[in-house]
Amino acid sequence: MKAPKTQAPAAGRCGRRAFLKAAGAAAAAAGFPALVRAAPRLRRVLALGIDGMDPTLTARFLAEGRLPQAARLREQGVFLPLRTSHPPQSPVAWADFISGANAGTHGIFDFMARDPATLQPYLSTARRLGPARAVTLGRHRIPFSAPRPTNLRQGATLWNELEAHGVPCRVLRMPSNFPPTPSTARTLSGLGTPDVHGSYGVFTFFTTRPDEATRDVPGGRIERVRVRDGVVRCRLLGPSNPFRAEEPPVELPFEVWLDPFSQAARLRLPGQELLLRAGEWSDWVRLRFEPLPLVAGVPAICRFRLRRVRPEFELYVSPLNIDPREPALPISTPPRYARELADAIGPFYTQGLPQDTRALSEGVFDDDEYRELALFCLEEERRLFRRELAAFREGFFFSYFGSLDLNSHMFWRAIDPGHPLYSPELARRQGGFLPWLYEQMDGVIGEALQTADERTALLVVSDHGFGSFRRQFHLNSWLMDQGYAAARDPRTRGETAYYGDLDWDATRAYGFGINSLYLNLRGREAQGCVAPGAPARALTEELAERLLAVRDPATGDPVIRRVYRPEEIYAGPCLPRAPDLVIGYHAPYRASWDTVLGKFPRGPAVVDNRDKWSGDHTLDAALMSGVLFCNRRLSAEHPALSDMAPTILRFFEAPIPEAMTGRAAG
Repeated sequence: MKAPKTQAPAAGRCGRRAFLKAAGAAAAAAGFPALVRAAPRLRRVLALGIDGMDPTLTARFLAEGRLPQAARLREQGVFLPLRTSHPPQSPVAWADFISGANAGTHGIFDFMARDPATLQPYLSTARRLGPARAVTLGRHRIPFSAPRPTNLRQGATLWNELEAHGVPCRVLRMPSNFPPTPSTARTLSGLGTPDVHGSYGVFTFFTTRPDEATRDVPGGRIERVRVRDGVVRCRLLGPSNPFRAEEPPVELPFEVWLDPFSQAARLRLPGQELLLRAGEWSDWVRLRFEPLPLVAGVPAICRFRLRRVRPEFELYVSPLNIDPREPALPISTPPRYARELADAIGPFYTQGLPQDTRALSEGVFDDDEYRELALFCLEEERRLFRRELAAFREGFFFSYFGSLDLNSHMFWRAIDPGHPLYSPELARRQGGFLPWLYEQMDGVIGEALQTADERTALLVVSDHGFGSFRRQFHLNSWLMDQGYAAARDPRTRGETAYYGDLDWDATRAYGFGINSLYLNLRGREAQGCVAPGAPARALTEELAERLLAVRDPATGDPVIRRVYRPEEIYAGPCLPRAPDLVIGYHAPYRASWDTVLGKFPRGPAVVDNRDKWSGDHTLDAALMSGVLFCNRRLSAEHPALSDMAPTILRFFEAPIPEAMTGRAAG
């Protein structure tokens, strides 16, 4: 489809350039040497967002000759470290990129946010609100409107500002943009887009293994099943049923018929059958979860992988993704754009985190099985990119790549001899995967370079770098051990997630998310006990001082590098919602998994990280710069993510709104 032509800029905005061109022509006509040669006006800006591209590894691979396309790009313009967000978390960082400002303006402070009245967590970038009104009749419920998701990011939006200046935009898989900001641009949401449950992704693993039991695990569900007469009867749990008072999940039953003579099985799903061999993935399968007869169901897509048939049956089912051909929730602008993409390249992962890292951490995949999925996701990213790049004629084009980030999380243990899970055998088998992925990203840069003429600015941007996550800090346990928090029953301490075992009347502070610490503030938290004003300020000062003094008992090294007061790093209308302290960790430390879950386990406050999620970037922002390549010389020596939106606006000679506190680097 042909993109609309860019509107001519207002005369006042290009007056200086017109004057210089006219002056040069007049000088030449008068016999004077030309003093000014105007550069051709930019027609296109092409930006690649490569999540997690680390400046140190990039520089090393450039020196080794592994990234020839990135080297070409560097020679044409610049290669610089790019200052990241506070904290260096992807939803926060990409919101900085989108809005041209920090979290004080856009309001995204962590992966998770909480309702201070209930302490219930929710995804920081979007929240799904229930129907405004419903009638309950016994076990049944009649909603008068469908639940609607709300994008919680505030502030200006780069592509909206470009649209207002007449610049056509294509924005592919942009993080922190679910549901998509209303726009005439072609946009597809990325990181932050949930599965049909409204979560970051919930897999299902069916197994007959006797050591397993039906249970929920982080990011998934294990279902213990039985084989009866060669048949396994399973059920998939879909979205909640809005027509039932307790809103249970809608169930979709199916059967798996096991081949008695081979490692193969036939899956019988409503209206369709699949034949899979052990170790084989299905294509995308379209499903529909029907809450009531004659009521339109919720469409979804998923993939099946038959791990084995015997001696124990094992079947993996991916998270239930929003179907791009029939989205149950808004994922694109215009709404038909997602369907256009699916019609062109086939169904694709719409879930913001497609690589199922929790399936690897929970032992549902081994390393090679996970890599097989990771390569599939990478190829989908590249197919979407190529399709849209071929259609890109003028204006602004952004394409996001998340494979490098998620696989750095999972395979850092293969390149760091100091990690608890490192082994020479692991390094032999998996140590080359991350360097290979950098080479794949170099190939993407090469494809973009092929289309970049003298009127095209090409940017490659990463939101943060990467480092090892060897040791984890139980922030909440430390708070309890130091008397800042208290358990309702010390005998059951640590057994309940999301602060369920806290005595709030005796709790003055709690850790939340990965880098955030909040006071139990009176008038804000439902059971707040810390008086606002001077008492709260004194407590934050005391906490900051004591946290900086925390040492790892195994090494004596400091765990925390900086503790930031929000007013030191944020500015804008969302500042009152900021955490009371933002913790910047030293390498190789991070908040523990139990801290993220709102738990307070007993024992040492600093312990090994033995999860396969072995690399991370949620350290002090000063340690986690991202990467910036550009085929144009830039004026800024130390640019930041929040400078990118103003820079792109400047490329198009578009006005920069006051809310964008970043500075144009071009």
